[in-house]
Amino acid sequence: MAMGRGSRNAALLLSILLIACSPLNSLAATHVVGDSQGWGFSMSYANWANGKSFAPGDTLVFNYQAGLHNVAPVNAVGYRSCKASGSASKAATTGNDKFTLKKGANYFICSIPGHCEAGMKIQVIAN
Repeated sequence: MAMGRGSRNAALLLSILLIACSPLNSLAATHVVGDSQGWGFSMSYANWANGKSFAPGDTLVFNYQAGLHNVAPVNAVGYRSCKASGSASKAATTGNDKFTLKKGANYFICSIPGHCEAGMKIQVIAN
């Protein structure tokens, strides 16, 4: 009988270790930017993000008609100035683009001239 208890304890310890070591991505959420309206001129993305909870590892999905818009991850300066530079200048263009959020502030813009200035930009804080 002592062996039975030892096996149970080992199994319990193994279970706890597996749970503790499992990646947080298994808890990650997926957020469709703009919900059913998608990524475009149709809404205020600051209002859309307001009140939502975002965490590191969550995924943002940008849905839009390919060829009309794009999505460029940028830093705070690029967000404020509506300019994508460096690696951010290589915007995603598929119309169904996915980005994994990092801890802290995450910024995205449409880098097609005039689109960001017209409101196609979003800041998401992942805590």
